[in-house]
Amino acid sequence: MLHNSNESPERRIKTPWYFLALLILAGESVFILPFVLARVFRPTVLQAFELDNVALGLCFSVYGVVALVSYFFGGPLADKYPPGKLIAIALWMTALGGLVYATFPGFTVLRILYGYWGFTTIFLFWAPMIKATRIWGGTTSQGKAFGFLDGGRGLVGALFGILGVVIFSFFLTMEPAEAGVTESREAFRYVVLVSSGIVTAVGVLVWFFLKMDREIEKKVLLERITISQVREVLRLPAVGLLMIIILCAYTGYKITDVFSLYAQDVMFYNQVEAAKVGSFLLFIRPVIGVLIGILADRTQTTLWLLISFGITFIGALLFATGVISDSTTVLFFISILVVATGVYAARSLYFAVMQKGRIPLVLTGTAVGLISIIGYTPDIFAGPAMGYLLDSSPGEAGHQHVFWMLAGFSLVGGIAAWFYYRLYGKRFSPKEL
Repeated sequence: MLHNSNESPERRIKTPWYFLALLILAGESVFILPFVLARVFRPTVLQAFELDNVALGLCFSVYGVVALVSYFFGGPLADKYPPGKLIAIALWMTALGGLVYATFPGFTVLRILYGYWGFTTIFLFWAPMIKATRIWGGTTSQGKAFGFLDGGRGLVGALFGILGVVIFSFFLTMEPAEAGVTESREAFRYVVLVSSGIVTAVGVLVWFFLKMDREIEKKVLLERITISQVREVLRLPAVGLLMIIILCAYTGYKITDVFSLYAQDVMFYNQVEAAKVGSFLLFIRPVIGVLIGILADRTQTTLWLLISFGITFIGALLFATGVISDSTTVLFFISILVVATGVYAARSLYFAVMQKGRIPLVLTGTAVGLISIIGYTPDIFAGPAMGYLLDSSPGEAGHQHVFWMLAGFSLVGGIAAWFYYRLYGKRFSPKEL
């Protein structure tokens, strides 16, 4: 038995509002350097580092391989140590990598750097963030906790995106269409250095203010993790289903990386205009996160998870069937909105349904680590797969292939979400945890 008390720890734990605010700020800051900048400035990154889509995808794959190991070993740490110190150290280590990134290293060093980031952003960071968010949500507000987390992270990412575009535009000494590699590098260097400084500052805030009192720590931390507890987690049906659900949902999230490139290749936007499309996408995320979190808590988190995959599937078909062209600007932005709504809703909810799946709070870190080993494998294969599809069929055709890929994963994720809904859709007493 995991709990001797009849009352769920989730019901008793109270944490202040700024606890979640710091998790939101840290939760996106740590991924700015390896992912958000590449999402907003993808054409610029390809030019400045002299990469093609496959090469950039391979960098993400190295990240994913290291992250895979980090999920497994880092998960149990979240069940043993307080989250604040682990998260702060992860932020500082990630920021140090930004200093290397700003030198525009060659392909080999860049892959090593992404492997380093795979360790710093996951081993000490990922499971502590998810567990701390679950603690904040308590028994009745899991949808709100994870919806606000993902939506808030989206807002932070969007603000970083805008700041990055402003800095890049300010330091670009000529018209974007005329800028060469040298000019793009110099402007992008300032974007990277400012981002690194902000990530460092967030680490300081987390170190001093992201704290739980000792009574809470006693309820949610274990002195040691045993093999029998790991086996207990693996036997839960929710864990296997969440592996599939997160794998499919996260693949969808990775595919949103191509929207700024789609704007350039299909809609014929310049670098700054394409980056603005990436920033527009980021602003959708906080709205969806907040709305879906509130709706899910008032109705059924498992049902809304299922609906989110259906919305993603419809949006993927809009792009995959080729109905969007450079003359259908309104339809382009509507289709982005549809895809983003489905993808961000799924991201907001796939950890929010852990309580419904009867995953014990005290073993959240271990469960997150095990689920993430499968769920986040798109970090390994999604980048190269998209790069291959884009480079082997240049232009609109390659992008259509990418969105057929999204449609397929959305369908599989929807099936897994339907099974989860059938198993755990009914209400249950938190005493069952």
